[in-house]
Amino acid sequence: MSSFQKRVYNVTKRIPRGRVATYAAIAHKIGAPQGARAVGNALGKNRSKDVPCHRVVRSDLSVGRYAWGTKKKIQILKDEGVIINAGKVNKKSLWRWQYLSRRLPQV
Repeated sequence: MSSFQKRVYNVTKRIPRGRVATYAAIAHKIGAPQGARAVGNALGKNRSKDVPCHRVVRSDLSVGRYAWGTKKKIQILKDEGVIINAGKVNKKSLWRWQYLSRRLPQV
């Protein structure tokens, strides 16, 4: 696993149940503001149940892809309390990074 992947997974693990973050927000948070696509690629390689990949969505708030299919991703998010209409997440479900109480460790 690369250092980049570790950073992506570390940030993704911090997204609480019932909230989502965008690929771009994660890229920005780990210091790679142009790396949204790379974040998506890293999450696509994740095999750990500890990393809630389903909580990451596209910048336009559409649900995006998921290893087990978009329908499954939508169902998991709805089960967690995320509001989804016409394949897009309600803005109120976005996780606000300022709520993180401590700085992320550098990997």
